[in-house]
Order: sequence, then structure tokens, then C-alpha cells
Amino acid sequence: MLAFFLRKLIWAIATLAVASVLVFAALEIVPGDPAEVMLGINATDDAIAALRESLGLNKPVLERYISWLGGMLVGDFGQSYTYSVSVRELVADRITISLPLALLSLLISTLIAIPVGLYAAAKRGSLADTGIMALTQIGIAIPNFWFALLLVYFLAIWLQLVPAGGFPGWDAGFWVALKSLLLPSLSLALPQAAILSRVTRSALLETMGEDYIRTARAKGLSRRATLWHHALRNALIPVLTILGLQFAYLLAGTIIIENVFYLPGLGRLVFQAISLRDLIVVESVVMMLVATIIIINLVVDLAYLWVDPRLRNRSP
Repeated sequence: MLAFFLRKLIWAIATLAVASVLVFAALEIVPGDPAEVMLGINATDDAIAALRESLGLNKPVLERYISWLGGMLVGDFGQSYTYSVSVRELVADRITISLPLALLSLLISTLIAIPVGLYAAAKRGSLADTGIMALTQIGIAIPNFWFALLLVYFLAIWLQLVPAGGFPGWDAGFWVALKSLLLPSLSLALPQAAILSRVTRSALLETMGEDYIRTARAKGLSRRATLWHHALRNALIPVLTILGLQFAYLLAGTIIIENVFYLPGLGRLVFQAISLRDLIVVESVVMMLVATIIIINLVVDLAYLWVDPRLRNRSP
């Protein structure tokens, strides 16, 4: 198990190194000069040159990459060109919205998908199963921002149960702040629940064909009990994989939803930074999200060993 962990850790570090090069290079070739954007179209060449020098943009690319990467390794993400504060402060302020939003979305998605997938597997071939699969297909096909607009209309405008947008801050009270995250969380969770429920159903049906399941059924165990006590845990590996990918997506892919609901989270920060050519913010936030995704994948790999003990014996 230790060798398995070390191997995965080495791959994670190598992936981070490659990702840092790709992220830095991709933003370097994006057209537009941050100094020109900050000073406007009427700025003189001397003013632009002076600002580029103060921001360190006139240094060679390799030197800037090494300086940026070295700062990241010690927790110094640099200073925003636009906001004139450290990127770490910006991220620390915005993560208090994006992280609860991602966790709440994942919780809602899981609470919907696992029972739905179990029920569809238990009713395989029935009208209920066909209806569930049709609904999940629709859920996959419809973009989450369309769900957002529908939820705003019905729950916020028509029924007036929750706010239509904005975030009052956690200082306004836990429940007040949580209510403002319910609609965006549902918007993100519903398409993910559709995917997860289909994966859960498929994994369960595949597991139900195993010999030990047939043995349990032959001993008189009901189909429902077999699903819960024997099939579910052994079907969790593909489910865990999807959960890990979904959490990474929910944390990193909230740009549209945060802009729809006017949430000052990481997604909106990245969107604004791209618009303003604030490269240091984009580079640092993207790398932090990449690191988060890699850590999540590492945790999911380790969770495989807990779910399926047979994998521990295979690990060199």
C-alpha cells in the first residue's frame, strides 16, 4: 500500500510540474498586454514601459516562470495587477463561497443520484427504470445555466422561497448565506446527479451479474437486500471515480453559474481576471485548482483500497 501511495504521489508531482509549464505558456501567448489594459488606450509608451517594468513583465519568460513557480512553492502567489492586493488574499476571500458551493452541490447530487440509481437497478426493465433513464438523459443534455434560469423563475421569482442571486456574506448568518447558495447548488447538482445515477445503475447491474450475488440470491436473500448489502459497496469504485471528477468540476467549473447568480467566488474571479488580463491571478488560481484536482484524484485512488480490499493485495 505504501508503494502504491508513493507511485501515485510521484505521478501527482510530475503532473503538477507539466501543468505549471502549460498554464504559464498558454497565458503567455494570449494576445494583449496587461499594462496597456490597465492604463487604457490613451496611455503613452513611456507610461506603459514604466508599468511593465514595475510589474516585472519586461523580464525574460524563463525568469518570470521560475520566479512565479518558486513563489507558489512557498505560498507566495504574487500580487494582483488589478486589485493591488496579494493573490492569496483574493483566493482566501473567494474560496469561502466556491468551496461551500461545490460541497453543497456534491452533497445534493449524491443524495439524489445514489437512491435513484439503486431504484433504477432494482426495477431494471420496468416502466420506472425507463422513465428514470429518460429523465437522466434530459438532465445530461440540458446545460446547468438553463437549469439556473428555470430555478430562478420558479423558486425565486414565482414562489419567492430563496434569493435570486447575490451573496450577503457569512456574517449575515449561516442560514441566510446558505439560502443564497441553494439555487446555484441545485443548478450545478442536477446535471451531475443525472450522470452519477446512470453510472450507479450501470455499476450495480454489472455487479449483480457476479457469482457471489447469485449465491446470495440462491440462499434466499431478497433482491433489495442483495443490492444494499452486497452489490452497492462492490459497485462503488466507478461511483467514487465520478464523484472525484464531479467535485473537481464543481470547484473549478463554476464560472458561468457564479456569474449568473452574481456570486463573488473563484469562478467569477478568474473570469474577471481574464477580462482584465490580470495574468498573475489567472495563473495562480488555475494552478491551485489543478493541484486541488490532482489531490482529489489521489484521495479517490486511496479510497479504492478501502472499498475493495482485493486491490491492496495487488499493490506492489
